[in-house]
Amino acid sequence: MAAFSAADVKKLREMTGAGMMDAKKALEETNGDLEAAQDALRAKGLAAVQKKSSRTAAEGLVGVAVEGTKGVAVEVNSETDFVAKNDQFQDFVRKTTQVALGMDSDDVEALKAADYPDGGTVTEKLTSNVATIGENQQVRRMQTVSVSQGSVVSYVHNAAAEGLGKIGVLVALESDLGADVLEPFGKQLAMHIASMFPQALNAEGLDPEVIERERKIAAEKAAESGKPDNVQEKMVDGAIKKYAKENALLSQMFVMDNKTSVEDTVAKFGKDNGGSVKLTDYVRFQLGEGIEKEESDFAAEVAAAVAG
Repeated sequence: MAAFSAADVKKLREMTGAGMMDAKKALEETNGDLEAAQDALRAKGLAAVQKKSSRTAAEGLVGVAVEGTKGVAVEVNSETDFVAKNDQFQDFVRKTTQVALGMDSDDVEALKAADYPDGGTVTEKLTSNVATIGENQQVRRMQTVSVSQGSVVSYVHNAAAEGLGKIGVLVALESDLGADVLEPFGKQLAMHIASMFPQALNAEGLDPEVIERERKIAAEKAAESGKPDNVQEKMVDGAIKKYAKENALLSQMFVMDNKTSVEDTVAKFGKDNGGSVKLTDYVRFQLGEGIEKEESDFAAEVAAAVAG
């Protein structure tokens, strides 16, 4: 006769999130000892998580949250877009983003170690999700913006749910105007950022390595022209200025009219509304940017299994 009941199996499943057969087998192996069975499942789950962690996670969701004059964006990755539509995964991203909003730094390791609203830490909840959902998942990055007065406005492109999507944007507007005035304008700026992909707030913030690479490309093109050295130098300088103008947010042409720079548009908005407005910072997180996908991805494994 079994040393455990159906109620014990149910309880163990609730405690661990394990499947029915796994829970039953663990109880059989531990002669009905719930605590020992939980430890056994945890050990097996962690082993499975370790194996899954070697697989590339480049899908998932970007979460954004704003409270008062502070906002945060968090990227959490999964292996497939299917998991990004999972309610359990979305709930994790949403709650983890709220945890990040209450932190004092953009330290991802500190976020992982922070208390999770449902108990345990963010990492412990993530580990549990990996074991139950069956895919590698990673809290990849976070970034906070804030203003002393004014408004931080959020925008999500390709939203999967409120505050969750493929591209998350935050715009920090330092201003003496009210949030009700700034919000609609901030949304327009955020949509510009989502579509125009600026590399930095201003020219000074552009990556020096990228500028150097662009300079070498421009120099090669100038050399091919056969023009005098002093003319080539002017050609290179002109190319770099053009690159900076097109890739620094404040100097980009505002997408809504394509005639006025973002900086001038912001200044005009403040003047037209009887106050001062300055765009001081922004965040643009696009899901999976910079992650190299490998042939060993879970999605590829599934496709190969279906084909076979």
